Amino acid sequence: METKSILLSKSDYKFLNEHLEKAVMSDYNKSRLREEVKNAKIFDDDKLPTDVVSLYTEAKIESTDNSQTFVFKLVLPKDANIKQQKVSIFAPISIALWGYQTGDLINWEMPDGIKEFKIISVRKLAENEH
Repeated sequence: METKSILLSKSDYKFLNEHLEKAVMSDYNKSRLREEVKNAKIFDDDKLPTDVVSLYTEAKIESTDNSQTFVFKLVLPKDANIKQQKVSIFAPISIALWGYQTGDLINWEMPDGIKEFKIISVRKLAENEH
């Protein structure tokens, strides 16, 4: 399967490289992410396309299984709050989405097996939503 290069801003790339090894995630997800980061296309922070999932974006995704939709706001671990749909960027779903764009399909290992999702929309969070 040909994998698409994920798109990362320089600050996201730096952040991921510094924190990846310490993050708690399954071996499958960690090795996949390590590979993706290694092959990522890197952009200056202000040049990253606006529909790429990164820190401080909101992603709406749909399960290709059952068309269920989910909305996630990717924030720093200290700001995570599931009631406000804010998830840590190290949550499995955040890592699955990071660097992908609207329309992309992603596969990710969830507790109940590997699932496929389609990214429906992505938007940047306003300062007051962080």
